[in-house]
Amino acid sequence: MRADLPHVVRHGRAVCGDLAQAERREWWLANGRGGHAGGTVATTLTRSYHGLLIAPLAAPLGRYLMVAKADATLVDGDREWPLFTNRWTSGAIEPRGHVHIESFHLDGRMPVWTFAIGDLRVEQRIWVERGAESTYIAFRLAAGTDAAERDLHLRVRLLANARDHHDPGGSWSFDPIIEPLYDRDGATVGITLHGAGADRPAYCLRLVAEGGTMVPERTWIEAFDLPVERDRGLAAVDRHLAVATAHLDLSPRQWVGIVATLAEGPTPALATALGRFRDHDAAVLETARAAVPELHDAPPWIAQLVLAADAFLFARPLPDRPEGESVIAGYPWFGDWGRDTMIALPGLTLATGRPRTALHILEAFARFVDRGMLPNHFPGQGDAPQYNSVDAALWYVEAWRAYVAATGDREALARVVPLLEEIIEWYCRGTRHGIGLDPADGLLHAGEAGVQLTWMDAKVGEWVVTPRRGKPVEVNALWVNALALMAQWADDLGRDARRYHDLAARAQTGFQRFVKRAGGLFDCLDGPDGADPTVRPNQILAVSLHHSPLDRATQGRVVAECGRILLTSYGLRSLAPTDPAYRPHYRGGVMERDAAYHQGTVWAWLLGPYAIAHHRVHGEAVAAQALLAPIGDHLRDAGLGTVSEIFDGTAPHSPCGAPAQAWSVGCILEAWVRLERARRGATGEHDHPHAAASAALGHG
Repeated sequence: MRADLPHVVRHGRAVCGDLAQAERREWWLANGRGGHAGGTVATTLTRSYHGLLIAPLAAPLGRYLMVAKADATLVDGDREWPLFTNRWTSGAIEPRGHVHIESFHLDGRMPVWTFAIGDLRVEQRIWVERGAESTYIAFRLAAGTDAAERDLHLRVRLLANARDHHDPGGSWSFDPIIEPLYDRDGATVGITLHGAGADRPAYCLRLVAEGGTMVPERTWIEAFDLPVERDRGLAAVDRHLAVATAHLDLSPRQWVGIVATLAEGPTPALATALGRFRDHDAAVLETARAAVPELHDAPPWIAQLVLAADAFLFARPLPDRPEGESVIAGYPWFGDWGRDTMIALPGLTLATGRPRTALHILEAFARFVDRGMLPNHFPGQGDAPQYNSVDAALWYVEAWRAYVAATGDREALARVVPLLEEIIEWYCRGTRHGIGLDPADGLLHAGEAGVQLTWMDAKVGEWVVTPRRGKPVEVNALWVNALALMAQWADDLGRDARRYHDLAARAQTGFQRFVKRAGGLFDCLDGPDGADPTVRPNQILAVSLHHSPLDRATQGRVVAECGRILLTSYGLRSLAPTDPAYRPHYRGGVMERDAAYHQGTVWAWLLGPYAIAHHRVHGEAVAAQALLAPIGDHLRDAGLGTVSEIFDGTAPHSPCGAPAQAWSVGCILEAWVRLERARRGATGEHDHPHAAASAALGHG
């Protein structure tokens, strides 16, 4: 039996008909190859990244906007109504088709609009093909609409482009060759656009009408206004080429619409493609529930997060490893990042029953370890890896722990241990950017002028906003954790473990230097200004990581300080509100936003570690799990069905940053599943024979 898809996200006219409300809510779809589609509930373009087909023309992640819009107008005899809305640089909102949206919902991940005008109701759906650069825009009369003896059809104008998805404006040339496509009766049912140039890769885009005909055209539509980009201090004017208008006959019985594809071969029928998309979502849920018993009776918002997790996983084949996979750090502008991938991996893959994907990712990244470091920014085609992360390799060790704990795969562990040993040795003897071991206390130091090395990595020009030079607290918590794991694995695999036991013991002793008399931990030791007492959330990882360097009483003080000062409904603030450098809002241009990025802004990914740390201290799984519940409400806002990157530090904690972020989703999912396992262990609700053994958090 196919799993029921969640219907967590639904909005009626109060949201859909209010432009501000409808525009702040966005839908996002991903195809598993690095491509995506996205837009607003209102159907407006508010970002450079909104469009119906954004494809990686330059693999793996050189993404180009290929199809911007499909603007539909409902025609009933001599009357017509727009089912779309556009913003213009003049300030005009014209037409205002959003006022006709009766409801919007996600069917699993698929966005669904119902437009209602009098007794006419039209349903619209958009989805993408998994594993291909294809998008479908489908329409039909909604159930109960009386179409008898009425000439009902749609006129759909198609706007195309071939620009870098980061780059709105006129800095590109788009002059495609447009050729008609005919059916067997000689009717024009589609067009092909193809071209190439020095400023972009070659492309061949097909736009096909199913259930109608298509009339080619070539008209530039100028002056689209992109208010979100303007708010970010970036280019905010766009233009697109109208390349065709489709004429579709509406009926209540069958789907009609547009297929936009870069794939070769025949396009499948809309109903077939729609069913395949829903079957994929159902299979994702079935796989997760079969492999992870804790998901069997999970609330619907957790099922929605399981689907959201799938969107960040994509194929990244390597020359010697065609099955390579990776993680998109966030939509719409991020690529795959080493640190983000390793932090998100347990939640995106292991908590969703996809250990094979986890292994593919871990082994793909192994190819890029250099001088003991994992790339912070995973390289694109022809790009050099960027090794400017002190902690990515340590998160890599922790990701292996999570994988082995979930699978018991000792063979894979034995294969990778030499590489993990190499990481530890490089950290001990010193590697890039001043990263190395201090023999005096067994801790890691890192940092050099002008380089951002920790996850608090905002940089404007040569200004590193939060340099954190010295010995950052979370880096050394990860160091203790990695050394303890290496000692454990060396013992298990019959290797010499003495060095790791000695290093771990020395680092754990040295870590006590972080403990403040007043409670909590210093954020950084031995920096240019000595010990940094700033209250930041990095200390929570010293409690939540598998091997904590702290005793139970100190763990309790850390959790208490973070809870009292930094905790919000959606994550932890990055700085105490009483600090003079605190920024309550993430607003303004690039400099203003980067200055606020880690100076008070709330980070959703930290809510997972906080909930785990809370349980470790208090032993109350239900209370810790309840800390995650507000995320269920957030799924109906911003990036619908997924979790934003960041939120304002001050209530009401408006979402900002990327509307869909991998580690936000992954860390919430991982924490929820682990806490559910602990809850069931405490109540005796074991779904499988090994549940009792794995019930205790932190000892998987």
